[in-house]
Amino acid sequence: MSYLADLGEIYLAPNYEREPIIFVRGEGTRLFTDKGEEYLDFTAGIAVCNLGHAHPQLVQVLKEQAECLWHTSNLYYTEPQVRLAKKLVELSFGDKVFFANSGTEAVEAALKLARRWAYQNFGGSKYKFISLKNSFHGRTLGSLSVTGQPKYWEGFEPLVPGVVFVEPNDLQELKETFDETVCAIIMEPIQGEGGVYPLTQEFIAQAKELCQKYSALLIFDEIQTGLGRTGRLFAYEHYGIEPDVMCLAKALANGLPLSAMIAKKEVIDFLTPGSHASTFGGNPIACAVGCKVVEMISDPTFLEEVELKGKVIMEKLRAYQEEYPGLIKQVRGKGLLIGIEFAIEVKPIYQELLKRRILTTTPKPNVLRLSPPLIINYREIDYFMIQLEEILKDIKT
Repeated sequence: MSYLADLGEIYLAPNYEREPIIFVRGEGTRLFTDKGEEYLDFTAGIAVCNLGHAHPQLVQVLKEQAECLWHTSNLYYTEPQVRLAKKLVELSFGDKVFFANSGTEAVEAALKLARRWAYQNFGGSKYKFISLKNSFHGRTLGSLSVTGQPKYWEGFEPLVPGVVFVEPNDLQELKETFDETVCAIIMEPIQGEGGVYPLTQEFIAQAKELCQKYSALLIFDEIQTGLGRTGRLFAYEHYGIEPDVMCLAKALANGLPLSAMIAKKEVIDFLTPGSHASTFGGNPIACAVGCKVVEMISDPTFLEEVELKGKVIMEKLRAYQEEYPGLIKQVRGKGLLIGIEFAIEVKPIYQELLKRRILTTTPKPNVLRLSPPLIINYREIDYFMIQLEEILKDIKT
């Protein structure tokens, strides 16, 4: 390892299993190490840098805002925050926006809002959350409590009470679980950290119907799927079903800390002064960059390209699935959020790609996740596919 990596081992908390790689610069879809090595990024910082690294238009906006205003606190208005809120409302189902810094904070805000909305309208008996098994919503105590993967709970229990988990896409279990005590159901349209599992149209439609029947809120966690990742600006657009509340983060400022909770007026108006806050949430620099990000990604031509690139990758992967049926079990996803489920542990494939200087992630032991910057080009896609096929051939032989 390098000297800097050695220092990291000494001084950084051991909560990440880091590769001994030091990145010092990024450009587009490429990352460069302190040794001058070039990597092709098929992670985008886990669906964060949707417009790639050091995009010149974003850098220019950041510089201009940094020379103007950094922070005032949310006791006052700033132009970038108001402009970004307006853009998000105009492009979504929502009416108002709350800004924070991270995805887990957006989820916390949504959970608190749901409880408060229910309490104000129906009293304390309506408090329960329904979440999905295999879901991931964050690592703070509230968001962890609605995360349906027990491996993340170890050592942190007891969790926040009042959460019930159902199997994704199980219509009968969902119907049996709903009752008058439910204040909200939270779900990812595609379970990203769970291994890239899309929810079905029927399941989301039934969740919406049950929310209406029992006066509960439908919360979409679009932290990983939002901002163009699936080929639409928001993943809920694929289903034609609007939530009551939506959580965004990751790609919103292309790597700067920024998240948003968007909700309908009749819900979010219960978030009255003093009920919730965020000191750094919606700071002028992040929001200025966020405005440019949303402007660029919401372009219909841009989104059409994302959808097309995703189809190209999926078609090639499904051809590999037919060619190597003993290796690839399933290919899942939408747009440029793709999961490849293998019949074997994926670590050797991940490591071989890393040796070839291609970055991917492994949300499950047998799943390789692809979430490249949305600006990736077809030549880079072809290069990745060639490298992957060479690895599959070697494994097969």
